[in-house]
Amino acid sequence: MPRETVALRREENIIHLTYEDIAMLKKEITYRNPLMSLGYEKEDILPDGGFGAVMAHAGVGKTALLVQMALNAMLRDESVLHVSLHDAVSKVDVWYKELFQKIAHNIDAAEARDYWEKIQPHRFIMIFKVENFSVPKLEERLAELMEQNIFRPHTVIIDGLIFDETGRGPLAHLKELAGKYSIRIWFTVHAHRHEERASNELPVWFMHIADLFEVVVELVAENDEVFIKTVKGKKADTIQNSLRLDTSTMLVKDSK
Repeated sequence: MPRETVALRREENIIHLTYEDIAMLKKEITYRNPLMSLGYEKEDILPDGGFGAVMAHAGVGKTALLVQMALNAMLRDESVLHVSLHDAVSKVDVWYKELFQKIAHNIDAAEARDYWEKIQPHRFIMIFKVENFSVPKLEERLAELMEQNIFRPHTVIIDGLIFDETGRGPLAHLKELAGKYSIRIWFTVHAHRHEERASNELPVWFMHIADLFEVVVELVAENDEVFIKTVKGKKADTIQNSLRLDTSTMLVKDSK
C-alpha cells in the first residue's frame, strides 16, 4: 500500500483515505478544540484524576462543547466514556455524528464516513436516569468494562448531573474514583442567568466544591452570540474575547 494512503474497509469495498485528509481532519478538530483555543499549550489540560466543568444556563451549548473536546481526544486515539443522565444513546450518538460531519465537511463524504467508523471505537456511551445515578453504580459499571477488556477510558464526560442536589460527598467520591483509575472527568454544570457570584466569578453555590475542579469553562450568551471564557484555570483574556460558539453549527469559531 502506498505510504500516502490509509486503507479502511467498509463492507466489501476498501476506500483509501489519504494522509492529507487525516491531517486536515486533525487540524480542523484541533482548531475546534476550545481548550487549545483558550491558550493552553497541550490538549490534555487536566491531570490524571482531574475535574473540569463547562458551565452555562440551559440551551447554550454545554454538551456541544464537550462533544468537540471528546472528538479531539478520539482523533488522538484516546478513549472517551460519555455518561448521559438525560438523553438516550441514540441522541448522544447523533450529537457526535453531526458535529463530526460539520467538522469534516471539507473532505469526501464517503471518506469522512469511513474515518468516523475508524475513530468510533474510542467512544463508549453509558446512560443513567438522573434519579438512579450514583457513584457506586458508575464505578461498578466502569470496573466491569475495564475488567472485561471492553473499554478503558482516558476521559469521562458526565452530562446532566444536578449539582444543586448532589452535594460535596458524591463529588469527592468521584474525585477518588478519577484518581484510582487515572482518568479525567468533565461535567456539564447548569448555572442560572442572574445568580450571585463570588469574587472569582464562580456562582456562590458552587464555592463549596470549587476546590475539586482544576478547570471551569463558562459559556456566556450575549445577544445572538455565545462567548467562551475560563473562570478557573489558565486565563488568556485576549484570546477569550474573540472565542465563540457558532450558534448555527454549535462549532467553536474565532471571529477575528
